[in-house]
Amino acid sequence: MKTNGRLPRPLLRMKCLLVLGLLAARPCSAETLPSNDPTWVATQQAIERGIAFLQANQKDTGAISSGQYDTAMTALSTMAMASVGVTPSEPGPRGDCMRRAIDFVVDERRRTSEGYFGQHDGSRMYGHGITTLMLSEMAGMGASAEQDEAIERACEGGLSVILEAQQVRKPQSHRGGWRYTPDAGDSDLSVSVWQLMALRSAKTDGFDVPDAAIAEAVSYLRRSCTSPLDEKGQPTRPESGFAYTPGGGDIQYAMTAAGVLAMQVCGQYDAPPVMQAVAWLKSHPPAWGTRYFFYGTYYYAQAMHQQGGDTAADAERLVREVLLPRQEADGGWKPEGEESGASRIYATSLAILSLSVRYHYLPIYQR
Repeated sequence: MKTNGRLPRPLLRMKCLLVLGLLAARPCSAETLPSNDPTWVATQQAIERGIAFLQANQKDTGAISSGQYDTAMTALSTMAMASVGVTPSEPGPRGDCMRRAIDFVVDERRRTSEGYFGQHDGSRMYGHGITTLMLSEMAGMGASAEQDEAIERACEGGLSVILEAQQVRKPQSHRGGWRYTPDAGDSDLSVSVWQLMALRSAKTDGFDVPDAAIAEAVSYLRRSCTSPLDEKGQPTRPESGFAYTPGGGDIQYAMTAAGVLAMQVCGQYDAPPVMQAVAWLKSHPPAWGTRYFFYGTYYYAQAMHQQGGDTAADAERLVREVLLPRQEADGGWKPEGEESGASRIYATSLAILSLSVRYHYLPIYQR
C-alpha cells in the first residue's frame, strides 16, 4: 500500500521531531506547572491518576482491558496515554506499559488474515477504526525498528479493510460511510467517523489513501447534517447539527460533536454545517446524564478546541468542571446511562482524551 512497503522516512522523521519537540516542552509533573494556575494543575493531576488507572489494569498479555473488546480498549488506552506524551520508548513503567500494549495490538492473532481487527474481540468496525487510528498515530514512534515495522504492517491491513468496506454497494445516501461490519450495506455516523479519522491520519503519515476516499466520506458527513443544504452548502434551517444516519432529523450531542470533528480533520473548519453545529454545541454543552456522555464529550472537547479562542477556553473549562468531580478514588471514571454496559477502561480513556486537548501530542488533533 506504500512505496516500497514503507512509510516515507522524511515524513516519519518530521513526525518524530515534532513529538520530541513537544515532549521537551511538556510539564512532567504538577510541581513543574505554574503555581498560579490551580485549575490546570488539577486537570493535570486528574490525567496522571487516570493514566495510573489504565496502567494498573494492564494484563500479563499487554492488553489494557476488563475482558471486554480487548484489542479496541487497548488501542483506545494507548491513544489516551499518547495524548499526553507517553511513548513506547519512554524509560520507566509508563513507557513499558505503552510498549507492551502496542505489542499486544499488533500481534497477528488480534486480526484476521485480511487485517480486520473487529472480529476476534467482537468490537466490529468500531474497534477496527479505533485500532487503525491508533496504529497510524503511533507509526514511526515505536520502541524499536521491529515494533515500527509491526505497527506499519498492521496499519496497512487495517486501512485496506476500511477502504474496501467503503466500496460496498449501498443506497446513495449511505455511500462513502461505514457501519458495523466490513460488508454492511448501510452506514452510520458513529462508526464512520472512526474510519474517516483513521484514513485522514494515515494519509498524513504517507500511507496510500486515495483522495477520493476522503472526499466520499466528507460527502457522507454532509448528508448526515440534520438540515437540508442549499446549493451553496448552507443549512436551510436555523439550527442544525449531525444525525446518526442520513435523514435522521434530530440533533444529537454526541453525533453533532463527532460530525464537527470529522469535518475539521478533513480541513472543513469553516464549512457552513460545521459553523452551525458549533453554534448548537455552544448552547448544548456537556452535562452529566447526556446520552452517550463520554463518547460525545471526547468529540466535543476535541472539536471545540479546534475552533480556538474563547470557544476553546470555554469548552476546556466546561469539560473540566463536568469530569473532575466524577473521577473515582482509583483514578478511573465509571460510565452510566446508555454507556453503562461499557467498561471503565472505555470511560477513563475517553475522559483523558477529553481533558488532554491542551497537550497537542496526537497529530490527528492538531489543526
